[in-house]
Amino acid sequence: MTPAGEGDMSADTRAERGVARAGHTCLAHLPIPATNEGSLAHLIAGRRARREFGPRPLTGVEIGLLLWAGQGITGPDGGRAAPSAGALYPVTLTLVDARGVWRYHAREHALEIACAGDCRSPLAAAAFSQEFIAKAPITIAVSARPAVLEPRYAGRAERYCVLEAGHVAQNVLLMATELGLASVPVGAFDDVAVLPTLKLGAEHLPLYLLPVGAPLTPRPSRQRQVGEGTDDDGGDPCRSGMP
Repeated sequence: MTPAGEGDMSADTRAERGVARAGHTCLAHLPIPATNEGSLAHLIAGRRARREFGPRPLTGVEIGLLLWAGQGITGPDGGRAAPSAGALYPVTLTLVDARGVWRYHAREHALEIACAGDCRSPLAAAAFSQEFIAKAPITIAVSARPAVLEPRYAGRAERYCVLEAGHVAQNVLLMATELGLASVPVGAFDDVAVLPTLKLGAEHLPLYLLPVGAPLTPRPSRQRQVGEGTDDDGGDPCRSGMP
């Protein structure tokens, strides 16, 4: 049954009013997002999983921006770049590069060495031999300590840790996009093997690995239209990097 007045509309008029019909469902179309260069929408549209990295080391400025985007202090009240349940901040960021394993301290915006030596290959092995992790100049590991949240949130503490890791990871990936870097979120790894590689104790819940580096081949710079195809895994369950 056609809604009152709709039968008299031309197709163009119905499109202009954002009315479409699919079976018995009436869809109200939304305005197409404007992804103008320099906008947040442009960054969101441009973020894609990229697993091939060039040999260039990342600069200190690039590393600092990536870590700041994930957990950096963003205001005089100590608030951070990613939201946290109760502002308790259970997340730890660990940087793995050719020099060693580093812990990020948000208040000082500084890195502390946890272990000297290149651990990228052991980290790749702990992630089911995904070799692009060994080739990435850096990997930012996101872990969390549910015990920080348990006194206040009891049984929901682990859930909130997982949610917070998602906020942190998306911030890092969008900053990588802004810097013209390649990045990919990785969730497939052996927790038991990853923790000692990152020099973390059993109280930590490892949640994400974020390899980042200069792209092997520069991606063409242009305005992406929302809805364009992605470089995802085509549904292959053996590939852990998410699109």
